[in-house]
Amino acid sequence: MGLGNVWRNIWSYETPKVIVVKNPSLGIMYRLVQLLILVYFIWYVFSNQKGYQEWESGPESSVITKVKGVTFSQRKVWDVEEYVKPPEGGSVFSIITHVKMTSSQTQKTCPENLRASCTSDHECARGEVEVLGNGMKTGRCVPYNITKKTCEVMSWCPVENEATFSESLATMAPEFTILIKNSIHFPRFHFSKENVKDNRDGYLRNCTFNEATDLYCPIFKLGFIVEQAGENFSELAEKGGVIGVIINWNCDLDLPESDCNPRYSFRRLDPKWTQVSSGYNYRFAKYYQQGGRSTRTLIKAYGIRIDVLVHGQAGKFSLIPTIINLATAFMSIGVVSFLCDWILLTFMNKNKVYSARKFDQISKRPKASVNIEFSATHFGPQCPLRP
Repeated sequence: MGLGNVWRNIWSYETPKVIVVKNPSLGIMYRLVQLLILVYFIWYVFSNQKGYQEWESGPESSVITKVKGVTFSQRKVWDVEEYVKPPEGGSVFSIITHVKMTSSQTQKTCPENLRASCTSDHECARGEVEVLGNGMKTGRCVPYNITKKTCEVMSWCPVENEATFSESLATMAPEFTILIKNSIHFPRFHFSKENVKDNRDGYLRNCTFNEATDLYCPIFKLGFIVEQAGENFSELAEKGGVIGVIINWNCDLDLPESDCNPRYSFRRLDPKWTQVSSGYNYRFAKYYQQGGRSTRTLIKAYGIRIDVLVHGQAGKFSLIPTIINLATAFMSIGVVSFLCDWILLTFMNKNKVYSARKFDQISKRPKASVNIEFSATHFGPQCPLRP
């Protein structure tokens, strides 16, 4: 191709030419694909996904919790101040259901547990501290019981061991009530709401959560939460576990505010199928003075930890996403014509004849007596062709 031809092609202009091809198979495919595209945009994009709306996800949220109830163990009665940790009422808290206690610990020397078993003093290096141990070794190997010896340590003695006293607090635990007060705010739309109904005095004193009748009474029984998460309460209370209370706010702000409601779901979050790391427990101590010496009771607590997780999104009509999705729909419908052209000019019989009829070249201005007709796109069952 010469330089002159290249120069002329640069300044050439292409204009659409429409011909009608009476081919039923191609026409049916053309209309069917158009119909599928229309159904996709009308049903899925605009109706299901609300493509005419502007969206905001991840609302600003605050959670306040409060637990009520009393239970008892073999030795004592337990109230909220003792079995709820931490007591501040945040979105993450635990309810103690089982404890192992080592009483009257004081700072002195005593045998380490069986993890540090020994037969002679040279196995117990003085000053050594094991990561999983309870104190600093004194360098002596002392009797642990009648048959075994362990390294002596400076620690809180007696050290925690398998003989620690155990108590269950699960007798009344399923009846504990948990108030979960949640407030959300979507700053883009200046919209706020909470999950508590406050139009009647004393309403929260006499209700418990029911999705059908008391959706805005966020007071849940602990047994109900565990049941909804698909767990056995006795097993969970024995070893502990983590339960997620998920609150979802999916709000269509084109509708009345009363249609924006919280939806609750519950599931276990910790990996119960892994024996090594299953369950939930932690330790804390209570200190006091006995005989002029600082003394403590070490408590290993097993409990049900509650994590309140808040998710949500809000949508409202906006002109920009509406125009974008409408333009995308029209462009997608137009693509069908190019698909039909490609099939016609590549795979159909007489494709060379169609190509010759479809593409014309006019190298100079036509005479005034020549009439050039531009036909509108035909929307019958035939397939319009465009270069």
